[in-house]
Amino acid sequence: MFALAIVGFCAVQCSHAPQKKTLVAYFSATGTTRAAAEKLAEALGADLYEITPESLYTAEDLDWRDSLSRSYVEMHDKSSRPAIAGTVENLDDYDTVYIGYPIWWNAAPTVINTFIESNDLTGKTLVAFATSGSSDVGDSWLALRAAYPELTWAEAALLLNGIGTAEIEELVK
Repeated sequence: MFALAIVGFCAVQCSHAPQKKTLVAYFSATGTTRAAAEKLAEALGADLYEITPESLYTAEDLDWRDSLSRSYVEMHDKSSRPAIAGTVENLDDYDTVYIGYPIWWNAAPTVINTFIESNDLTGKTLVAFATSGSSDVGDSWLALRAAYPELTWAEAALLLNGIGTAEIEELVK
């Protein structure tokens, strides 16, 4: 048994093929999703990338009760694609990408569509995760999967609200 474990370990770890990595990419308007993404990246031993809009959201932009607020307007315009700043370096090095976001109107913010459409995620396994005060992550993940059926999505999504690294480690086993 011990010898088999060593052989199996060397077959994976001693290979000359470059080792693929995991990336946790996230958008966070208020810091809640950032905290969850940091814990997830730590639990996975993954790299972390913040999806940053070119124009950061202000408190007024996030007022979901105001039909003139930026978030309201973007979320009610299905063609909205807010510009993002920066790009993921060495995206080809990753075979799994966790994509995190807060739930807005039971969906992923449209800046997530910008991220997906701005990067070649073909051949990567995508895992959605979200933070939410009240909504389930399921509908948002299913909408992303339907919008991008050519991409490979994991069979489940994660809802990460106020849980610690140990709990996240249990979720991603």
